Amino acid sequence: MIGKGIRLERIIDRNSGRTVIVPMDHGITMGPIAGLIDMKVTIDKMVNGGANAIVVHKGIVREGHRGTGKDVGLIIHLSASTIIGPDPNAKVAVCEVEEAIKLGADAVSVHINLGAETEGEMLRHLGKVSRECQHWGMPLVAMMYTRGKKVKSEYDVKHIKHAARVGAELGADLVKVNYTGSVDSFKEVTEGCPVPVVIAGGEKVETDDALFKMVEGALKAGAKGVSIGRNTFQHKSPAKVVAAIGKIVHKNCSVREALGLLK
Repeated sequence: MIGKGIRLERIIDRNSGRTVIVPMDHGITMGPIAGLIDMKVTIDKMVNGGANAIVVHKGIVREGHRGTGKDVGLIIHLSASTIIGPDPNAKVAVCEVEEAIKLGADAVSVHINLGAETEGEMLRHLGKVSRECQHWGMPLVAMMYTRGKKVKSEYDVKHIKHAARVGAELGADLVKVNYTGSVDSFKEVTEGCPVPVVIAGGEKVETDDALFKMVEGALKAGAKGVSIGRNTFQHKSPAKVVAAIGKIVHKNCSVREALGLLK
């Protein structure tokens, strides 16, 4: 599909076939946390670092999500919940595909928590969004997490490879999941998912070395990039860390070389 292909090239580098996405949809979930106070300033830092795309909610786009400088791929998030709600794992629809198109989106994203009590409703929503994306030629990013009573660890490869496959089965063009912690285990995820997989950044890591090793490991296992939020926009040097991650993702530079870029 021509339209979808054109839009995908706005969020995935055409030369490397990989992507560096910075999700900044945390404002609904957690409020105006550190790094997301002035969105224009933060987004500019991510763009200056070389991010391929950002993820934000529709209101941020309406208020003018960009400041100055070059453009960046725009992914509008369609689902949400808050940490103070009765069930933070229950994501609900807050935006429609057509609305995202009117706002200039290059792609849309949906968050699914497999294992949550409202899993069925979230899967139904993903299926609906997938159908609409197919109609409009809009790329779909499925953020697939495993959270619920039956999930002892959301980093368990058994659950993560299942989650990735669910996203692909329901029509996602790109699937985002947690990293399982090792190259060998994450290969099970990428090998079992017929569409590109990117890793989430998760909670703030203790060191840049740990962050870069996670990125490197995921790529060696077949990942097509990253979708890292707090470990970029809350970093002491946001633009530099995004640039360093980009060098690993697009240029296959080593962890040591990436660390050198932060000096």
